[in-house]
Amino acid sequence: MWVADKWKDYELIDASGGERLERWGREILIRPDPQVIWDTPRRDPRWRGADARYRRSSTGGGGWDKRDVPESWQIRYGSMTFNVKPMNFKHTGIFPEQAANWDYAMAKIRGAGRPISLLNLFAYTGAATVAALTAGASVCHVDAARGMVQWAKENAESSGVAGRPVRWIVDDCAKFVEREIRRGHKYDAIIMDPPSYGRGPSGEVWKLETNLMPFLRLCAGVLGERPLFVIINSYTTGLSASTLTYVAETAFGGRGGRAESQELGIPVAATGLPLPCGAACRMEF
Repeated sequence: MWVADKWKDYELIDASGGERLERWGREILIRPDPQVIWDTPRRDPRWRGADARYRRSSTGGGGWDKRDVPESWQIRYGSMTFNVKPMNFKHTGIFPEQAANWDYAMAKIRGAGRPISLLNLFAYTGAATVAALTAGASVCHVDAARGMVQWAKENAESSGVAGRPVRWIVDDCAKFVEREIRRGHKYDAIIMDPPSYGRGPSGEVWKLETNLMPFLRLCAGVLGERPLFVIINSYTTGLSASTLTYVAETAFGGRGGRAESQELGIPVAATGLPLPCGAACRMEF
């Protein structure tokens, strides 16, 4: 497991009974997590005094019960600053377990000894974009949701890297990659965080089990002559880390690379055990 254990502004305090108790800066949040199938005693008093709690509805969806939590606030990871905002469907705009991948990508970019261009697909609020810019790469950031791209710009501004070479693209990722192939544009590295299910800005339907393999083959067409790495993230229940290795090797293996996949995790402070939070594949060349 690749564990994100270098956080100072985020802490997974405890996990029990289908919920996480988390510290985001000074704010204490409780959020549901289907991986937390154990029901251990909730001894930490912050379980009873959290600033906000996301409660699922019996009819689907859910909402936040807030005490005095702000609409948004900032947390830091190393030199980077991210804007946290409690959103619908329990999200905050940051997946803290991804810090393990940010560290990996930054080390690879800094150690490359040459300029690196990176394509970030399904790029969400841009934490990986900010990490790559911080490490010195040029980045093309692509997401189908205009609001998420705007949020990513805010994170880049807050982190002091908005003036570095970055393109912000609101588009369906597959259609954008197809156009980049026609234009002859190439990238040294790719990061992608494809959803289990989604729709593009023109109603395009994405289903991971159906679309991932052809999408990876498509992305092979924008890798440059000297590719550095590809990172594939997955939060799809039932899709194992080993499956990511297989599809990555199949799509990109002809370039001489090798893939390794692991679960991502965050240490639970109350127990010292890592909570699994999805999976990732790292393909190196």
